[in-house]
Amino acid sequence: MYNYLKVVREDAICILYISVPQSLNALNSKVLAEMNSFVDNIDDSVRVLIITGDGEKSFVAGADIAEMKDKDEYQAAEFANLGSTVFRKIELLDIPVIAAVNGYALGGGCELAMACDIRIASSKARFGQPEVSLGIIPGFSGTYRLAKLVGPSIAKEMIFTGKNIKADEALRIGLVNSVVEPEKLMDSAKELANTMIKKAPIAIRIAKKCINKELTMTIDAAIAEENEDFGYCFTTKDQKEGMSAFLEKRDPEFKNK
Repeated sequence: MYNYLKVVREDAICILYISVPQSLNALNSKVLAEMNSFVDNIDDSVRVLIITGDGEKSFVAGADIAEMKDKDEYQAAEFANLGSTVFRKIELLDIPVIAAVNGYALGGGCELAMACDIRIASSKARFGQPEVSLGIIPGFSGTYRLAKLVGPSIAKEMIFTGKNIKADEALRIGLVNSVVEPEKLMDSAKELANTMIKKAPIAIRIAKKCINKELTMTIDAAIAEENEDFGYCFTTKDQKEGMSAFLEKRDPEFKNK
């Protein structure tokens, strides 16, 4: 079905591998178009999506420089819009998205990881926004998301210097949630996904919407939004089941209703 992606289903978990081994999984317009199609057609039965890179060396090594080199300003802006659109769709999926970063996450790769909800990194992972070394800036929403995640000052240092950082430094600055040994990366991502699958899917969906939406709100508006969504949870059967199970000292059986 796809030339540059591998899709693996494990019950309610879907694992998406970016698979362009000849370029360390670099993103070109064809790869991004396939990712766009995948996101638009993801199965409703998927409860958690894990995104990773195919192979041991690279998550995504960046955007495809060979494709970008001779673009004019309008073509370049169009390419940036394609990547940003796909990443925004990933960010807005109503299920948790985990990036399992197994190697180089540079440029577009770092930006893809940042579009995911949670980032688990191999101890061999490397992160960076090296675009200024090529005479450009991050083009797939990197200036925005990096500053949101690690703060403007650290984001500026990373972007202005173009330097790569190791996984432990990424953890220290808040770019990733955890760092594990390479052989434990996918098991750790799946373990986290399975923990989420046991929780109420409607509640997770609403919580994700709240967090994403409230990042651009004033505190008073965000609190009001959360209060309203909290109330909505009480219209669901999952809320009744969850609270009944708690009081009855048993595991809940959520039905996504």
